[in-house]
Amino acid sequence: MANNISPLAFVSPKAQLGDNNTVGPFCYIDENVVIGDNNTLMNSVTLLYGTRIGSGNQLFPGAVLGAIPQDLKFQGEETTAEIGDNNRIRENVTINRGTAAKGQTVVGSGNLLMEGMHVGHDCLIGDGCIIGNSTKLAGEVVIDDNAILSAGVLIHQFCRVGGYVMVGGGSRTSQDIPPFIIAGREPICYCGINLVGLRRRGFSAELIGNIHAAYRILYNSQQLRDEAIADIQANVPKSKEIEYIVSFIQSSKRGIIK
Repeated sequence: MANNISPLAFVSPKAQLGDNNTVGPFCYIDENVVIGDNNTLMNSVTLLYGTRIGSGNQLFPGAVLGAIPQDLKFQGEETTAEIGDNNRIRENVTINRGTAAKGQTVVGSGNLLMEGMHVGHDCLIGDGCIIGNSTKLAGEVVIDDNAILSAGVLIHQFCRVGGYVMVGGGSRTSQDIPPFIIAGREPICYCGINLVGLRRRGFSAELIGNIHAAYRILYNSQQLRDEAIADIQANVPKSKEIEYIVSFIQSSKRGIIK
């Protein structure tokens, strides 16, 4: 099906559009932008040089994708901002493109990015995430699949947030947040496992119990990190979820929250 483009929108002749896209009034689509099929761009959406969008996305008024990084080291290198499929990107969301560090900023599929949140250069957001109003991700932040960040969360550059977490509103972190937990308070800390979220995602009672056991060892045993990891590996039944916890902690460069 043909695209439905408002006569009040600007679409560069050097942009590539798929089929059945709706482009509302006052949208701006730059050259070197690639758009898939069945996307809806409401009024005043801006897609700048290097933006790549999959299919089935909804972009709300004022969203700006592909702006150059807010990084003084950026020298105009060829980079991209890549968006997957079936995302809802709400009003005034900003997603910067990458730098020479990684070359691309990536947002996966099935995410909800709420009003006014920011995705910095070279970030990697997985699938199925919900990121709240006015939350800000600095450069090279990684958000794993199915994470939930409430409103007004601040994530320091290079941090990683694990999958299936719930991060409380107004929190700020300069360390990694491991998977399956609730994080909050000031300063931010471990507040237990994300019990309700895991049940909603279909985790069995046995698996939830094993995840809880792993975090009791990590946070309550007073052991050093390597000792706690060895204890988890020796005493908690093995599963991909437990291995995920262990590998997340072992690979953390900034350390995990207390």
